Amino acid sequence: MTYPFLPVRRIALSLATAVTLSLASISPSSAAANIQHLTSPGGVEAWFVQDSSVPLIAMEYSFAGGTSQDPKGKPGVANLVGALLDEGSGDLDSKAFHERLDRRAIKLSFSPSHDTFRGSLRTLRDNKDEAFDLLRMALTSPHFDAADVERMRSQVISRLHRNTTNPTALAVHKFWEIAFGDHPYGRPTSGTLESVPNITVADMKDYVGRVLAKDTLKVAVVGDVDPVTLGELLDKTFGGLPAKANLTPVADVEPVAPPQRAFVPLDVPQTVITFGGPGVKRRDPNFMSALVVNHILGGGSSSRLYREVREKRGLAYSVFDQLVWMEHTALFVGNTGTQADRAEDTIEVVEREVRRIAEEGPTQKELEEAKSYLKGSQMLALDSSSKLAKTLLHYRLDNLPIDYIEKRNASIDAVTIDDAKQAAKRLWGQGLLTVVVGRAPQAATQPAAVTAPKLD
Repeated sequence: MTYPFLPVRRIALSLATAVTLSLASISPSSAAANIQHLTSPGGVEAWFVQDSSVPLIAMEYSFAGGTSQDPKGKPGVANLVGALLDEGSGDLDSKAFHERLDRRAIKLSFSPSHDTFRGSLRTLRDNKDEAFDLLRMALTSPHFDAADVERMRSQVISRLHRNTTNPTALAVHKFWEIAFGDHPYGRPTSGTLESVPNITVADMKDYVGRVLAKDTLKVAVVGDVDPVTLGELLDKTFGGLPAKANLTPVADVEPVAPPQRAFVPLDVPQTVITFGGPGVKRRDPNFMSALVVNHILGGGSSSRLYREVREKRGLAYSVFDQLVWMEHTALFVGNTGTQADRAEDTIEVVEREVRRIAEEGPTQKELEEAKSYLKGSQMLALDSSSKLAKTLLHYRLDNLPIDYIEKRNASIDAVTIDDAKQAAKRLWGQGLLTVVVGRAPQAATQPAAVTAPKLD
């Protein structure tokens, strides 16, 4: 999933390498046949696809925890950690560290989600030793020097200020706040204008010490490296981390029950509407039925919402909804934007289509078309080494079997029209939690003058 509050991170990648990365391709059938479950001599486990067609290595990895491990009252710690891990590590200050990355066209990035702290590495095969060593330094000995901390802090605060006049950011922030209240999922992932200035280096070091540990580490690697060498690299990179994480327990939570509607005033011409409600967890046996029927409602340019909102009425340029599943909850979330004086019409059409599919379900034709799309879309998810590594990590995080790539299409084909109807009723039978950000209805026809609501 994608959040409007993105972590600040610096990425070193030359144009030549970017072009080269896009050429690394592996067919889905080849990937499925060649996924290895590798365990390094030191016990680091990885899903691994060896591919020597292009001299590149792509690695994705994650630790459990994410922004849910931010201290209560201090959201934004994980985000700042992600921004600062490569800003000076080991015996290198920030400038020297990035010069090393730039010189070898190595790409490192770090980003937290609600449940995980994730990272990625991209490197040419011949630079693998230096790339993995730089990652080791970033994870095990980050500096958090005062000048770097304040520079990154100011970037985060600047982004938060911009979000106070960004209707999409405000809508998504309010949606999650209403859906989850005081639960960690209800906190802004990038922090707030009140919390970020008060985050200390001690907070960040404590987060690193508690979260970045081997027992929750999951790794996926695709590229031009043999298993023995990869095992050695994994041990050198992750072997110095603590054996066990010290995570604060996070409770399972259900999103607030719909129907509910909230309005956030913002004097801008375009109104943004975020809508959603309780979803289906990934481990639920009815998950695939929900995935298929959700595509029918709001999954693309052939969806019901797109057809009714954009094509028939021209109310919005885009409209979509998607399933979102996490470790402790699940929901569906949709979004659209429209002219201020057409917001009520747009909401009415969305609500009508949601009621209709909940009551009637999809047609057999819609079901078959959705299945065809979802099966074909896997090809796009596996057409490069980077995409394949990301997909494999997603499957690991979802606790799916190593041969899931081979089994996925069969699970889609198994969804019947009755399954789809039941899933539609379960997802949308209660209605919607809707957040509207824009001008009040009585002001919709007046010239806009931006006012900034408080984002906290």
